[in-house]
Amino acid sequence: MYNFDELIERRGTGCVKWDECPEGVIPMWVADMDFAVAPAIQEAVRRRAEHPVFAYTLVGDEYYEAIISWFQRRHGWTIAREHILYTTGVVPGISCVIKALTMPGEKVVMLSPDYNCFFSSIRNNGCEVNESALVFNGERFEVDWQDFEARCADEKTTVFLLCNPHNPTGRVWSKEELQRMSDICHKHHVRIISDEIHCELVMPGNTFCPMGIIDATAIILNSSSKSFNTAGLQIANIICTDAETRRRIDRAINIHEVCDVNPFAPLSLIAAYNESEQWIDELCPYIWENHNALCDFVAKHLPQWKVMPMEGTYLAWVKIEGCENVEAYCDELVKKAKVWLNPGTMYGPESGKGYIRINLACPRALLMEALERIKDNQ
Repeated sequence: MYNFDELIERRGTGCVKWDECPEGVIPMWVADMDFAVAPAIQEAVRRRAEHPVFAYTLVGDEYYEAIISWFQRRHGWTIAREHILYTTGVVPGISCVIKALTMPGEKVVMLSPDYNCFFSSIRNNGCEVNESALVFNGERFEVDWQDFEARCADEKTTVFLLCNPHNPTGRVWSKEELQRMSDICHKHHVRIISDEIHCELVMPGNTFCPMGIIDATAIILNSSSKSFNTAGLQIANIICTDAETRRRIDRAINIHEVCDVNPFAPLSLIAAYNESEQWIDELCPYIWENHNALCDFVAKHLPQWKVMPMEGTYLAWVKIEGCENVEAYCDELVKKAKVWLNPGTMYGPESGKGYIRINLACPRALLMEALERIKDNQ
């Protein structure tokens, strides 16, 4: 029904992904999609734009009802309205929650390689990054449980910041893994913050489980923005069941001054969750087919590449065998192949060595053109 093969011209629209990119270069770096958003979202924004006043926005009942309904029917997770705090984005939300839960000098555990903004959110709040490196077992990345528990047991560690599903490795954590994380954190009095912005981007054969189902004390951040390609509209939610913690987070939201959203943002979420379910259900198989096309091409033409299994997100994590400097490798791809990819070291100076990240959320013809360019310039 939806045409994900459509090539949409994005240059000249103030687009970070394309307009920061040199002319002639295919951008496959920043995590947004080159697909038109669902028609219901376009229509909701269009209707609101017809009103000539764009003033301060009230977030009403329909917004909360859309969130509650979506997570109940899609994931079996019951959320109470009073547990929801809205803000402008997941990254500002993470910073607010870290501010609410920690004191400067404390440590925050994360599973590396990990989303690059986690590092800055932790450090900007005066805390120390405590990386527990994931281990590749030959089939997928796993938690090094002994190392993870040792880091949680550190007396300076007060928070575990989780990415679920995981960016950049593409893991969708199982219920058993989430339970084990929760058990270890409770044992050592460590609070869990779970970034679940990629929760709808799950590939065939995998099932997303919200950490909120496993651990009611965890603080969850989610948004319709990543899955429905509306990041520029800036809306996200923090789910917290404890009233006192929620009060502290709300205070941090106001301190950081990320408490107001624009007139289009709540409407985009309502249209996504209430009217665009079929769109996301068609999107994920298309991304999966892009992943399979990448794997087939790599097997035939790029023997030094090894594509890691992708259970979720639309971000391929690729090992470049024998590559000691992925920053230089990616720079050369921009100059010679005219393709912009992310070096893995963005997501962990040590754990990301030898890896690159590729955004697969684009029309297949664009993906194949980029791969052909890379092949011809190896």
